[in-house]
Amino acid sequence: MAIPVMILAFAAVLVIRALAVKGKPLGAEKRSVTAQQAESYARQLSKMLACETVSRKDSYDDTEFAKLRAVAAELFPLVHSRCEKMTFGEDCWVFCLPGEDTGRNILLMSHHDVVAAEGEWKYPPFAGTVAEGKIWGRGAVDTKTPLFAELTALEELLREGFRPACNVWIASSHNEETAGNGIPLANEYFKEQGITFELILDEGGGVIDPPIGGMACQKCAMTAIHEKGRHKVKLTASQAMSHTNLLPGKNLSPTERMAAFITDVSRKNGFIRRLNPLVRGMLEAMAPYASFPMKLIFANLWCFGPVLTLVLPRLSPQAGGLLGTTVSFRKLSSPDSNTCTAEAMLRSVYDTDFEKDLRWFTETAETYGIRVEKTEDWEYHPAADPTLPAFSVVERCIGEIFPDVPVIPFILPAGTDARTLTDVCPCVVRFAPIRLSREQLASVHSVDENMDITAVGDCVAFYRRLLEQYEERGRKL
Repeated sequence: MAIPVMILAFAAVLVIRALAVKGKPLGAEKRSVTAQQAESYARQLSKMLACETVSRKDSYDDTEFAKLRAVAAELFPLVHSRCEKMTFGEDCWVFCLPGEDTGRNILLMSHHDVVAAEGEWKYPPFAGTVAEGKIWGRGAVDTKTPLFAELTALEELLREGFRPACNVWIASSHNEETAGNGIPLANEYFKEQGITFELILDEGGGVIDPPIGGMACQKCAMTAIHEKGRHKVKLTASQAMSHTNLLPGKNLSPTERMAAFITDVSRKNGFIRRLNPLVRGMLEAMAPYASFPMKLIFANLWCFGPVLTLVLPRLSPQAGGLLGTTVSFRKLSSPDSNTCTAEAMLRSVYDTDFEKDLRWFTETAETYGIRVEKTEDWEYHPAADPTLPAFSVVERCIGEIFPDVPVIPFILPAGTDARTLTDVCPCVVRFAPIRLSREQLASVHSVDENMDITAVGDCVAFYRRLLEQYEERGRKL
């Protein structure tokens, strides 16, 4: 009888812990502006979407970017007249509105370049069509709507006599999509001038579907506080490299060895997999809003953590990739029978784990007679500190504008301009205040990119509230 009683007691502890988990009470979805105001915003935004500001890796044509600058000057005259404006590179905009305390700074970011619009679209990709309750066009989500909303919020507040508590900066790159030099050049200026920021807010997350099934809420405010590091290495297999002793009984060509190595790495996946603190924080934040049995699991990670590490990749490949380093191979080339080369992009969560992961990757490559060499594309940036007051301001503003969604911190697998600014800000947050359906999120870099008109209004309202919250906070200091 003792063992069944112990099992029941243990199960009771798990259930009690799950029931004890409480989150912020969620309200009903609300609209922050009237339908007429949202429609007006969409009509203005359409002028920005009509500018075909496609960035290309090795060339720059200012024609469409100049059109966008003219549109911005027309839509936001007070921002242009009262802010100092700087340009970095060909067309990276940086506006600065001095505040009462010139020693404090916050930075809102976006980018105004877009990727090319290919395929067949329902509406022309560079017309900014307003139809079916949505605004359509390349850049509607990524990221001219957030840029429009940032500038509109500041323009409206300036019209109302707003003077911020601290310096307010707005930056928008012209070559984010090509990992260009716009924001890195601005960052050099910040460091030269000794400018640091309490908060930097860029794209990355949004009000979107939960990353894992079994959630009681329909949407989550996915708020990225970290980006995975990126480490590109070059792989070389040649006939000259000895491999007879490493692969006894095998007489493989360089191409066959490279293929065998890629297959082996993908099959074994010897990288560290663990519920690191950032993933643990994401799951614990989801726990109050999860349905059973997910609530039971997320509330008892001390018990289910090891099992979850194994099953999480099956529940969600994206979530599984947050457990540790991932690798993708590309540019496999064999110019002759004696040589085979490839590139591997390794994306890491923690640099300390990555050191061990790279050692395993390199040792495995050596067993196939493959040399691993670092390239210049090698970077890691620390996570934001969610315990800082600046992050609390973001959370509070999300709650006011999007009362029906919980705030869930997460790791962003992709890359943003903001990653390069972690050395001038301890709280770099990647969250665009836009409510998106699954289909709208999938339209980014694809056909029929669009956003609900109501979402544009909510986006403006969020940035207004953020600037107002910072003004209020400044008065209390």
